Formats: sequence, C-alpha cells, structure tokens
Amino acid sequence: MTDRKYTAGMWVFGQIIDRYATDGYNEPPSTLDIIRQAADAGLVGMDLNYPWPEPDLSPEDVSAALTASGMSAVCITPVIYGRHFRSGSFSNADAQIRRAAADLADESVDVAKRMGAKYVKFWPGQDGYDYPFQVDYATLRRHGVGGLGAVCDNHPDMQFAVEYKLKEPRNRLLWSTAAATLVAIDETGCDNLGVVLDFGHSLFAKENPAEALSLLHSHGRLVDIELDDNYREWDDDLTAGSLHLVETLEFLHGVRQIGWTDEIKLDLFPYREDKGEAVRQSIKTLQRLEDAAERLDLEQLGRIHANHDAMGAQELVRETLLR
Repeated sequence: MTDRKYTAGMWVFGQIIDRYATDGYNEPPSTLDIIRQAADAGLVGMDLNYPWPEPDLSPEDVSAALTASGMSAVCITPVIYGRHFRSGSFSNADAQIRRAAADLADESVDVAKRMGAKYVKFWPGQDGYDYPFQVDYATLRRHGVGGLGAVCDNHPDMQFAVEYKLKEPRNRLLWSTAAATLVAIDETGCDNLGVVLDFGHSLFAKENPAEALSLLHSHGRLVDIELDDNYREWDDDLTAGSLHLVETLEFLHGVRQIGWTDEIKLDLFPYREDKGEAVRQSIKTLQRLEDAAERLDLEQLGRIHANHDAMGAQELVRETLLR
C-alpha cells in the first residue's frame, strides 16, 4: 500500500456554512480544536486560513499546537474573499481595498515564515464579476493580475500559488481555469508564483483533471494538489473518489508519472457528516486508488497511447479496477 501522506484545509473541520443554514450546522470549533481533530484523522499538515478567528492566538501558538500533534503548516491562505473583499480583493475598483488585500498578503507572508509554511496560497474568490457590462475586462486583469504579481515581486524568497476556480462566490472569476491562470501568471513575470490544482475545481470547469495536471507540470507551475469530488456542476467538495473513480485513477496515475512524492491535500466540505470520518474515508479510497495506479500495466498503456486506443483503455481500466 502507498505510503502517501495527506494534509487538509482547516475549513474541513467545521468552520464552514452554506447559504441556507447561515448560522451553520454545528458550533464552529476553535483553531486548536481543529488541529487536534486533524491529527486524530491521520493528517500530517494543515492549510491555514489567516487571520484565524482568535485574534490573541499567535503564529507561534499555532505552530506549537501543530508540532505537538505531529503536524506542520502546509501553507497560509489569506482571507481575501471575506466580507471586506466582497467586491474583489486585488481587482477591486476601490484602490484602498486593493491596498488592504496587498497588506493582508504581506502579513500572511510574515506568518508563513514564522510558521515555516511551504507557501502562501491565494484563492481570489471575489476577483471577478457577476453581470455583463459590469467591469472593464482589461482593467480587471490589470488590477487583479498586477496586484498579485506585485506581492510576489516584493517577496522573492517566498513561494506563492493561486488556486483557480471557474465561479463562486462571483459568477465569473478572473483566475478561472488552468490555462487562463497560466496565461495570467506569465503576464506577472514572477518565477515564485505557481498553481494549486484542485481536482474538484478542474471537474466543474469541465476540464479533465489529469490533463490539467500535465499542463501545469509541463509549465513548471504546479505547487500543490487538492483532492475531492463533485457532480461537475458545483464545488460540492465531497469525499475523494466518491463519484469519479476513473478520473481520479487517471489523475493519480498522472501524479505518479510526474514523480510527485509530496503530500496530497484534501479539500472537503462535510457539512452534515462527521469531519474526521470524511477525511479517513477519503484517505482509504485514495490509498486503494494509488495501489490500483501502481498495478497499471505501463507497457499496455504505452501501446494504448501510441494508437489512441479507446477500447483498449476501457479494458485496461476494467482489468485494473474490477478485479
């Protein structure tokens, strides 16, 4: 069985609501409670939204709790998508709010360094628009791409990454697909800016996640991988492999082919389910699928690829998964 390690975002453990149950389904746990739950679920690292809810909790306090639980900080994710940034962060029409986004990013870099995090992650979920004629697209790109690029330029010793998404909470997002994100990163000219590939975001952008993985890796921009599942119409963040087994198998084969030995991050929203059990079930499924990926007959797969043999691919998948 694979010895892959797994991490997760702190939001997995209950700091989430949906747009109907606006008071949440459960009492939100504290940051330190989340760390304990994550360790109990078998995780080795956390993606930490910053600032966390407890203003008196220092980065050193959080680091100590992670270390005591046998975990580490994977990345710091500045909350540039909350109420203050509801009309955009780096792309906001208001220069003062764009400045606030940059200031929060700078502060997050300091926190990441103090905690030994691998990178700072941007999820610009409010950087976009909702209606035709609402924005000037060139200006939106100039502010959104230029502002994020300026942060990267100001911190050349820090790794940054963008997690792209087609929509939500805005109806159209600036950083929408793997290809659009690569173009935008190229426009920044920043060598220290890459991409976090969320399997579910790729699915509901109507991409093939394995193809997106290959594209990002070939451009040298892949920073991290997040796994989950959805019905391809919304970012459901269901347990990994719960719907798209074949696509997940192909994705994990791609992970092996590019030599990815780092952890894989889980991005789940188990609103009604036990949080730890959702993590454990995802890990069990991914372990089995990685074992299946290891069983793939690579010589047979090479012949399939050489001939674009669709029915041969069907046979290979069947013989691998339905043993």
